[in-house]
Amino acid sequence: MENTVKITAAEVNKLRQATGAGMMDCKKALVEAGGDFDKAIEVLRKKGQKVAEKRADRDSSEGAAIAKINADNTAGVAIVLGCETDFVGKNENFVALANDLADIALNHDTKEAFLAADFGGMTVAEKLVEQTGVIGEKLDITAFEKLDAPYVGQYVHINKIAALVGLSAKVDNVETLVKDVAMQVASMGASSLSYKDFDPAFIASETEARIAVIEKDNIELGRLGKTLKNVPSYISMAQLTPEVIAEAEEAAKAELKAEGKPEQIWDRILPGKMERFISDNTTLDQEQCLLDQKFIKDEKQTVADYVATYGDVTVTGFKRATVG
Repeated sequence: MENTVKITAAEVNKLRQATGAGMMDCKKALVEAGGDFDKAIEVLRKKGQKVAEKRADRDSSEGAAIAKINADNTAGVAIVLGCETDFVGKNENFVALANDLADIALNHDTKEAFLAADFGGMTVAEKLVEQTGVIGEKLDITAFEKLDAPYVGQYVHINKIAALVGLSAKVDNVETLVKDVAMQVASMGASSLSYKDFDPAFIASETEARIAVIEKDNIELGRLGKTLKNVPSYISMAQLTPEVIAEAEEAAKAELKAEGKPEQIWDRILPGKMERFISDNTTLDQEQCLLDQKFIKDEKQTVADYVATYGDVTVTGFKRATVG
């Protein structure tokens, strides 16, 4: 028997606004639901569940990264709404959905609590399933990072990387400071604030692995008659004890003496030699410790040096969420 349910354009638009589904999908759902709005939403949700089941093994490695900060800048969240293709990830409706989800995420401390939160009468998890049916691609929250601090700021790079930075206090021009450091986090990445956070076993393992790589490279460079790379004894400031520094300084003095440099000018030369020694033997810190990295806007100073120019303030933490 032919379905005689009459669906108005207003009813279709109402369902579209509520779900983000296309016009034809909304009209079909309303017809199937006999014109009942709530039942039509359930029809679309069931469609989403079927699509989600079929695409469960798909890789949601594209998407949009979003960061949000609360009104008093004491908390921030960074999420990634993942999808399957870059085309969908750049769609303005998809990015708008990611922003709406981030607003909800800001009020929750864990991904689990966020997924269970309300989104227009359904949970966030249910909304993701519904939108999987609407968009036709697997949707997932592939990153969720929360940060609390006396002052929190953020930076988002073309919706692909979202970074949060926490500071110990609000100082003059804090917006510039926190954005610059967040840009550093987005651009360079890091695993910790300082070398002091490293586990000794991790440093030992990394030292052995890095030296092995350099020694292997040097074998090939030597075969080709090229300049060999420096093989460091250490890779982190955590290894440069006062004794190690003292030995390095004595070695530098012996080198100056062997070169015939007058002892009265050693004090002018030694600081540069020691600076190079520390730089050559702290490669792990420079790569993975935010405060020890060269500042992207001025490589003559570290991030720690830059932060210090703002007075009595420190970086208390950072988070990074990336697409892919």
